[in-house]
Amino acid sequence: MPTTLTSREFNQDHGRAKRAANQSPVIITDRGEPAHVLMSFAEYQRLTTKQTKPKSIVEALAMPPGGEDIDFESVLPRWREFPPAAPFDFD
Repeated sequence: MPTTLTSREFNQDHGRAKRAANQSPVIITDRGEPAHVLMSFAEYQRLTTKQTKPKSIVEALAMPPGGEDIDFESVLPRWREFPPAAPFDFD
């Protein structure tokens, strides 16, 4: 859960804000409204480096490296293992 500090509290105790930012983001308010967020550099890097370009449909459906070694016969159920289709009687 993020910590919330007023601008005045932040100005008076930077150390507290930095310690809190190591645990979770710190929201700093101006006149009761969120104005800034203080976070650790590690958290900033985590948020900014995971943003990669979206995959195309071909890339998303492509077999992963080493996927050719997957034994699909042992992973997928056989057709006889599926439950029978539900009967629909509209008479």
